[in-house]
Amino acid sequence: MTTVLTTAVGFVVTGDWKALLYGRGPPYEEFEENADPEQHFQALLSLAQEGIQKGKVVPIGECGLDYDRLHFCPAEIQKKYFEKQFELAYAIKLPMFLHMRAAAEDFLEIVECNRDKFIAGVTHSFTGSVEDCDKLLSFNNMYIGVNGCSLKMIENLNVVKGIPVERMMIETDSPYCEIKNTHAGINFVKSLWPSKKKEKYDQDCIVKGQNEPCLVRQLLEVVAGCKGVNDIDQISKTIYRNTCRVFFPHDLDSADDALLAGCHDS
Repeated sequence: MTTVLTTAVGFVVTGDWKALLYGRGPPYEEFEENADPEQHFQALLSLAQEGIQKGKVVPIGECGLDYDRLHFCPAEIQKKYFEKQFELAYAIKLPMFLHMRAAAEDFLEIVECNRDKFIAGVTHSFTGSVEDCDKLLSFNNMYIGVNGCSLKMIENLNVVKGIPVERMMIETDSPYCEIKNTHAGINFVKSLWPSKKKEKYDQDCIVKGQNEPCLVRQLLEVVAGCKGVNDIDQISKTIYRNTCRVFFPHDLDSADDALLAGCHDS
């Protein structure tokens, strides 16, 4: 389980790698286990501020609701401290990396109630309905994150087809959430890599059965296929700009920002 302590260790592990980020999950039970939840919140705030200074904290997250595995944390505790995470993000003016699984109604209600504290962010690994997607897109600066889990069924592909590229991000979410041969999206995959079992590791191959960062191209191919678009490079550039605009604005020059603004206005 990720804790305040292991997150601090993560800052040390990432060291001077500017492109390497350490992810902290939403273990809300930590608040309950702590004798003083407010003290725990302040510890998170201090840790986030330290991470910002070191260039290691980009968004706050991931935060959200996961009702698929309630044995890890009851729904009421999740909801209580999900709201608290908005206070954390707003206090340090960072975007949010959000998680919504089997909890759309409560998730959307909490985001709605805290929309004034929400600066920007992405709801990653999206597997919701068209209606869920439309509601998320009604929030300013909310983006929809797509990975292999978003591409399992024909219904999922239809949802992805309707997400404006200007409001989309993609992620492998490795080492899991790959596009499997049983997924509906596999029909659009063109790029393949040689693979070997981890016991026979080869640096020129991916590890068999493991999702890896290079496979992000497959996501681009499926998104393009869903939308009937042949120019995968243009989709890639737009999604890159989306990502920079939310998480790495210093990497987005004024010309690119103006181009993206034009896409939103069109």
